[in-house]
Parts: sequence; C-alpha cells; structure tokens
Amino acid sequence: MIRRAFVGLALLCSAADLSAAEQVLAVAASKAQPAVAKTLEPQAAMALPDARSRAMIFEWRREGPVADCGSDCRTWISAIGAITADTARDFENFAKDARVRGATVVLDSEGGSVLGALALGRAFRRLAMTTSVGRSVALPEEQGERRSRLLPDAYCESMCGFALLGGARRHVPPEAHVMVHQIWLGDRRSDAVAATYSAEDLVLVQRDIGSLAQYTVEMGGDIDLLETALRIPPWEPMRTLSRDEVGRMRLSTVDEPFEKTPPASATNAAPAAAVVPAALHGGTINEHGWTLVRGERGSMLARRHPLTVEGENIGRFDIVLTCGASRDQIAVHYTETRSGQDASRSPAALREVTMSLGRTTVKLDIASTQPQRPARLSSRAQGVVTLNAMQELAKSSGRTLTVATANAGGGRTSIRVGTSGLAGNFPQFAADCAGLVPSKSAQLAN
Repeated sequence: MIRRAFVGLALLCSAADLSAAEQVLAVAASKAQPAVAKTLEPQAAMALPDARSRAMIFEWRREGPVADCGSDCRTWISAIGAITADTARDFENFAKDARVRGATVVLDSEGGSVLGALALGRAFRRLAMTTSVGRSVALPEEQGERRSRLLPDAYCESMCGFALLGGARRHVPPEAHVMVHQIWLGDRRSDAVAATYSAEDLVLVQRDIGSLAQYTVEMGGDIDLLETALRIPPWEPMRTLSRDEVGRMRLSTVDEPFEKTPPASATNAAPAAAVVPAALHGGTINEHGWTLVRGERGSMLARRHPLTVEGENIGRFDIVLTCGASRDQIAVHYTETRSGQDASRSPAALREVTMSLGRTTVKLDIASTQPQRPARLSSRAQGVVTLNAMQELAKSSGRTLTVATANAGGGRTSIRVGTSGLAGNFPQFAADCAGLVPSKSAQLAN
C-alpha cells in the first residue's frame, strides 16, 4: 500500500513526470530551499525491486511452452515499468524494428509521466498497434529461444490507462485491473490537505488536465475516463474501473488482442456495414465539417453534430462513411450519445434512424442501444447508401443531409447536417474506395 500510495495515479506526481509537477519543483529548486530540493529526487525513494517501479522497458516475447501452443505460439511486446519522460523516445528507438507496426504491446505499469504517457500512446496509434494489459512471465528457453507465459491478472495504473487508450485496438482481460486517481502535485501528495498551493500551481495543473482531455477525445476514449479519475482525491485509494466502465470508456474495444488482420480479399468482401474502427472515434471527428481520415484499411469521411430538440442540447452523434462492398456503395456508421431529462433514468431505447439525401432516404439498422450510466444512452446504427447519392450531395452547396431518429418512448429528432468540407474531400474518398474495392461487374466476373 505504501508503494501504491506514492506512485499511484496521481497523474502528475510520478517519479519521472516532466509535466506540471516537475515544472513546479524546478521553480522551487531555483529558490534554493534545501527541504524542497530534497523532493526533486523522488526516484531514489522509489528504487524498489519491483520491475513495475523502474523505468519502462520494451522486449519482444514469444509464447511458451511449445508443447502447449505448437505452431500457433503468439508473439507480443512486453512493456513493463514506470512511464518516464524518456519512455516515448525509448519506444521510438525500439520501434525501428519493422515488426512493431500492427503488433500487440502488453502493458504492466504503475503509470508515471503525464506527457510521457501521452507521447507513448500517440506512438502506439501511429503504428496501428493493439494495446493490452498482462504480465509476461519468463519461461526456460526452448529450441534456442526465450519463451514466456502471458498472464491476464495484471495492473495498469495511473497514466498507464491513458497509454493503453493509444492502441488502435484495445483489449483489457476480465482479470486485469485498470486503476485511476486524481491529478495532484507530487511533492504535496503525502499530505495534500495540509499543503499550500500557489496560483501558478493551479495554472500548471489545469493545463495538464486540458492536455489529458484533448488526448482522451483524440484517441477515441470517453471523457468519463478523465472525469472518473478526477473524482478520486489523493488521500483515497486508487479506483479500479469495472468491466462495464472499461468497455464504456473504450479502454477495451476487442475481445482478442491477437486477432489476425484478414487478407485484402477478405477485407474487400466484408459486409459494407462493418463496425467502425475504434481509431475513428475522437479527435478525427469534429463539428466544423466533414473530415477525410486515411488509414491502412482505406479512407473514411467523418462528421460530428450536436443532437438537439427545440434547441435544447440532449447529446451528439457521429456519422462515418467507409468504403462499401462494391464501388457503387458507401457504408454508413451512425453513433450517438444522448442524455435524458430525468437524472435517474436513461432515455428510451433508440428504435429508428433514417438518413435523407435529397430524394433518397435510407433506413439504418440499429446495431445496439443501451444505457451507459443513469440518464445517458449510447446507440449505434449502420447501413448503405449509393455512391451517386453522396456525389450529388457533395456537388450541391445548398443541399443538406437529414438524420431523423425515433425512440421507444415516442420521442423524435430531426437534424440537418451541412456539407462543409464534403465537396473538397469526397473526390479523394471516392478515388481511394475505387482503388480498394472491385466494381460489381468485376466481382460477378470472378
């Protein structure tokens, strides 16, 4: 408990944090106060034998024993230890190995530096990696190769949870523990109530909260992750997120961290209404116009919009367009979050979503509609529109796309979504899809 109280998710209080906390300590040190200067070396106090307390290291691991996994032994990158200001740089050096792109990295960490974790998470996303939580236990060598066993009962604490969020695909085993805690200044965490704080301290802390909020949205996480962490003061134990929260906050988006990417032919033949990749949710979607997102699996057009009833904001929704099963189709992915008027109950389940483009109206299939927490509902729907219909919409500056919904309680919404950015981005989107998906005539010929 002593170790956890010192290095737990105080986000800014970790040993190697070069963010807000270290800047405050540096200011204190410059005033030549011996008592404060002593706190500038918390790493010495944290020199514990536990590998999770030392600076994070990255190692390739291969599953064993061979007798158990045979020819299907998995490989992963073990990331164990505290996240320091140098961790992202160390990982970039490790990632010079071409095998890193798209690989699975397994985290086992007490957290650490705010800025270090954000940089590490962004590096994971750039390399389209899968992140998971687990303990890599070394086994004896077999066939001249070091082997390991991957155990799911592991901890991802403090800023580790935000680094985890950087994965393009994320997996948290049921046995794993993701733990969160409030942001605080490291040199005053031991007795936060008795400590004194300056206006400069508050400015630095709030700046880092802003960085965390921006990152959370950018990575496609739910802002509830940060809000939950900020509710737990430094004098309380870290809070372990429930399985429901881990899923709702999008810390876990897949059931299997070693899922193999299907071959190109299988990808092209997939249903047009496939689930939108987790990387699309977040910063790549905004309310200022249609945005082109180009990834390894093709291009996507995305737009976010407020959800209102008679001017009252009740939530928001995202529309994402991806390449369809043939060149004359476009897949539509609709995701919304709405709040209810009654603070103790979620809104009624979504029953219908239709999208109108001029004279063309498409009814989307409801994929899921379920409460996230009291008075909040999350829903997804998907469908297909024709390429011609979207082309006509993109060409006309005066036309809009209308999204209408109806729920089980009889409530309805109707929102007109503008075309800002669509005309400029749609030609490239269509060209990218044409190169990825064979035409219907070609499919018939094959």
